[in-house]
Amino acid sequence: MRITALSGGVGGARFLRGLLDALAERRPTGPADEVVVIGNTADDVTLHGLRVCPDLDSVMYTLGGGADDERGWGRAGETFAVARELAAHGDPPGWFSLGDRDLATHVLRSRLLAEGAPLSAVTRRLCERWRPGVELLPMTDDRVETHVVVDAAGLPEDGSVRSPLAEGLAGPGERALHFQEWWVRHHAAPAARRIAVAGARAARPGPGVLEALAGADVVLLPPSNPVVSLGAVLAVPGLREALRTTSAPVVGVSPVVGGAPVRGMADACLRAVGVPTTAAAVAGLYADVLDGWLVHPSDALQDDPLTDGPGAEESTSPAGPLVRAEPLLMTTPADAARIAAAALDVAESVRGLDLRSRSRAGAPAAHAGLAA
Repeated sequence: MRITALSGGVGGARFLRGLLDALAERRPTGPADEVVVIGNTADDVTLHGLRVCPDLDSVMYTLGGGADDERGWGRAGETFAVARELAAHGDPPGWFSLGDRDLATHVLRSRLLAEGAPLSAVTRRLCERWRPGVELLPMTDDRVETHVVVDAAGLPEDGSVRSPLAEGLAGPGERALHFQEWWVRHHAAPAARRIAVAGARAARPGPGVLEALAGADVVLLPPSNPVVSLGAVLAVPGLREALRTTSAPVVGVSPVVGGAPVRGMADACLRAVGVPTTAAAVAGLYADVLDGWLVHPSDALQDDPLTDGPGAEESTSPAGPLVRAEPLLMTTPADAARIAAAALDVAESVRGLDLRSRSRAGAPAAHAGLAA
């Protein structure tokens, strides 16, 4: 079986680890399933002259057995001697610390990029060391960055990320913050007036990306941030159309449980694009591509248009995807494997019932407005 997944960072990486575990349980012997991951690169940022790709690295480290699961990001057994020395020199930003082990990844990536290698080739080189068990493809080789436009009043000037892609995004009285600065430094506290995936309009899908979607038997949308992770991936021209036209069932996992994000501050991102923090509303962001949707049981009990009414555990209608309830909190690797297995089961149900629910309309406005 050929499985293609779109992914952001930590949540997506943990789901993918569960997917590999679930596949191993289903087929302990015989030919291995092929898993291709199309990773978000709009979180990428240049710090201390080094190109950092947080989401690609989260997938690579987690699947390669090198991630710090307790902290939720970076390398296990990490130290921060270099970060302390940079702080002693007063070299900003102090709000984003790169670990000593992690630095090796960024140094090598930056050197290879400076020598002219595309990001896809650099990622393949880095995966030779980590052997993540999947083919990890950047969504694009072109430089794309998510920026969040906020009110400039009261924001500190020191330590800000400077990027040419931010030019022209902010109006009078506004500041365009790189997503990492808004997320890590400010904890998404400044209200976002708008979110822009800068560079997306001119970007081209990375090598192998469209082929991975066209040739898949199943396409999975993990519980990554639906705006700045999966929304950013789908902002690259051609990717959304490839999802609409693939013959594979497209199944997503809700990142929202009981009106709150499972992880992180996705609710702040959803507010910025005018979308409520509910499983039904997030499914609406994928309405033109989605065939199946996993929701938490508490959300299946809500009286919303994705279910047959209060108490429904599974539903389908001509206007929407097949919806199935499954506990969605990934507290342990076993939880992640169970959720991934449930997503595969939904894909089989979609295929078996010949349900083709996805709309042929364009992207929902909240997603369509991200590309800049």
